[in-house]
Amino acid sequence: CEDCGKSLIGECKLHGPLIRAKDRVIPSRARLTLPHYLTLRVLELRAGNQQILGVFAKKGIQKRTQFGPYVGQLSTKLTCYDESRLVLQVLKDGGKYFLDTPNEDCGNWMMFVRLARNQEEQTLVAYQHCGEVYFTTVKPIEPHTELKVWYAADYAKFMEASAVFIKEESDVSPLPPVAKEPVDPWICSSCGSTFATFALLESHQCIHKDRV
Repeated sequence: CEDCGKSLIGECKLHGPLIRAKDRVIPSRARLTLPHYLTLRVLELRAGNQQILGVFAKKGIQKRTQFGPYVGQLSTKLTCYDESRLVLQVLKDGGKYFLDTPNEDCGNWMMFVRLARNQEEQTLVAYQHCGEVYFTTVKPIEPHTELKVWYAADYAKFMEASAVFIKEESDVSPLPPVAKEPVDPWICSSCGSTFATFALLESHQCIHKDRV
């Protein structure tokens, strides 16, 4: 204690405890890598305050948009298994390794993407290229839509999984409704008008070009 000049075990009985200043909480590596037009939403809270997260589009995303590569630790066995996420493996130097993400500082945002339960809700396909795993959109993704992934046909063979995953509806637990977040508008730099999609903004900007 600097006030009474004594070295004590525990707090000073005369002057009381120290005022503790906590470090600022910063997002994990995985959350910091999230593209600006995607957002994480809490879908469910489980025991021990465990959050079940989903990745949602804030703006429209075109078909054939590629994300990746998936970041994870190469491991001969999976240390962290989540039934709502895809198990991913890669072939490196003749060996088959898992892409393991035991915590959010060992991966990127792609670790939060949940698996698709059927073809209707699948928006992404996972595949291996040059020893890395990438996700690519298989259809245009509307704002507020959750990104969900399943294996490409060749990668499904490599993973010894079916090319199409269809889960019986009786086994599917309904998710609570998710409140929609406001979509970030596209703003015209000439007049300040806002538009829901980039295509509408482009169409509007043609008016300014014609006037010029």
